[in-house]
Amino acid sequence: MKKEFYIKNMVCDRCKMVVKQLAESFHANTEEIQLGKVVLNINQNFNQTEFAEALQKNGFKLMQNPEIQLTEEIKIELIHAIEKLHSIDNISTYLANKLHKDYSLLSKTFKKIEAQTIEKFFIKLKIEKVKEFIQMNKFSFSEIAYQLDYNSIHHLSNQFKTLTGMTMSEYKNSPNWNRIPLDKIV
Repeated sequence: MKKEFYIKNMVCDRCKMVVKQLAESFHANTEEIQLGKVVLNINQNFNQTEFAEALQKNGFKLMQNPEIQLTEEIKIELIHAIEKLHSIDNISTYLANKLHKDYSLLSKTFKKIEAQTIEKFFIKLKIEKVKEFIQMNKFSFSEIAYQLDYNSIHHLSNQFKTLTGMTMSEYKNSPNWNRIPLDKIV
């Protein structure tokens, strides 16, 4: 029997590998796996409670609540956009098209579950990507601003300073590069 499971904190390919291995340890065949969702072919002996506990021990959480599932879908779409450096002119249109839902529903649900707006969450994601680029030392600050669709280096610099408390140069020269894992951004 095929069954869909929505899983919180799946944010990378390594996460997908871990979830697949866990499913196999429960004698379930993975039919489809993507960030935040796995479709398993399970038998009648499959113990969903034990599977949920195993997921939790590995930093994941099995989601039952549809609002939490939708919030995770929003996060995953935004993480994909950041990782692939997709240009997003209008976040509301982008998410509405990707998730095939009205943006006002997406916005209200996200705000209810995460206690912040989608836009603020997206900015936090972008700032973590800026930190990654700075650590890679591959791009100038202007190139980073361009890569992440900022209108100007000044706009990026202001957001970076507001969220981190330091300038990008201070961060670059800091011995302590404190990055936040994408699944921990709230």
